[in-house]
Amino acid sequence: MNFREDFLQLVWKYQYFDRKDLKTIDGQSAQILNVGFHNQSEGPDFRDATVVLDGVTLHGHVEVHRMASDWKQHAHGGDPAYNSVILHVVWENDRKVYRNDGTQMPTVEIKGKIFLDIWRNYEQLLDFKSSLPCAHALNTVPEIIRFSALEKALVGRLYDKSQLILAILEQTKGYWEETAYRWLFTCFGFKINSQPMGELAAFVPYKTLQKHRNQVSTLEAMLLGQAGLLPEKSEEPYARHLISEFEFYSKKFNWTAPMLRQHWTFMGARPTNFPTIRIAQLAAILSKGPNLLQAVMEDSREFSAFKKLLQVAPSDYWKFHYSFGKPTEKMASKGISGSSLELLIINFVIPLWFSYGRYFEQPEWQERCFDLLQTIPGESNFITRLFGDKGWKAENSFDSQGMIGLYRSFCQPQKCLSCKIGQSLLKGQSK
Repeated sequence: MNFREDFLQLVWKYQYFDRKDLKTIDGQSAQILNVGFHNQSEGPDFRDATVVLDGVTLHGHVEVHRMASDWKQHAHGGDPAYNSVILHVVWENDRKVYRNDGTQMPTVEIKGKIFLDIWRNYEQLLDFKSSLPCAHALNTVPEIIRFSALEKALVGRLYDKSQLILAILEQTKGYWEETAYRWLFTCFGFKINSQPMGELAAFVPYKTLQKHRNQVSTLEAMLLGQAGLLPEKSEEPYARHLISEFEFYSKKFNWTAPMLRQHWTFMGARPTNFPTIRIAQLAAILSKGPNLLQAVMEDSREFSAFKKLLQVAPSDYWKFHYSFGKPTEKMASKGISGSSLELLIINFVIPLWFSYGRYFEQPEWQERCFDLLQTIPGESNFITRLFGDKGWKAENSFDSQGMIGLYRSFCQPQKCLSCKIGQSLLKGQSK
């Protein structure tokens, strides 16, 4: 049989095998009172299980392997974390396993005991050669299970993003204003320039920009200068003004290590996504908002409010330029597009709310995330289209973000048996 170890773990977890007259390989009767808690981190597969061997009740851990010899191959024998294993569950017992003290490890072999319909479901309903292994049976999964899987994946996705934000919070020594500012810049990079955008925000502190927020050209000079995107010289009056401004403030603040143009990606980016345009848009946003964190956390609760906060037109120069010295005939930028605005709310606002709730242990922020996501149209990308082609449409961003989480956390790495959808398909009509 071709199967993976996670299949056996699920067989143990839900007891999908015949337990009648169950015995260990050395003949001890075995009764399972508690399978334990499935451990997703390092250590034994199931913790705090309870089994009865020949009438003796044991409390401890359970380890699951395809072959008994995997115990030695995985070097469990020398790992103290496995000293409390009370039962070794294997598909095939190809060798005896011993504890550190020399006593034999109680082992149950379940080869030939797994329910036939569980085998059939595993082989027929999970096609690991497909981008979506459950695609051909997805429409048979009850809607409530799909929603539960979607919600779990969404929470996992938000948790991962919140880890990044909380790491920034640690760097800023707990300063939420600066953290929100740096996260905004990171998100404004829109993947292609997210890393250098985050670095730029760290080079130019939020407090410094706040002091000059009424002068958008000063904000542009500081940011574009530190980004290494100002020309050395220019015939354009506005560009010369920015160069002069940056020279003044770099001396004032002793800025000696600006970034270089090579740090930024222009090739392959649409002109509207050039870092020059994005930085100019950020300067406009910061010049209009006196308090970024307050605006995001308290003043703005609805999509329309975020639109007012973020969809600000850049200065006049950038309305007809994508980069310095190259004016365009048509207007280059009126501000952030509607689709970019939606992505910013999804990637900037929602994770910031989630992180704030985690940090201060206020779960109501999670509900706010869910509520806002359900007011934003679903995203259209290759992942949502994969699900959509099988009849599962992303009605809103709650759905689309959950689908992205499902695909990246479960479908792509083929962790189907950790997904509620895959588990439902495996179970089928089995008891």
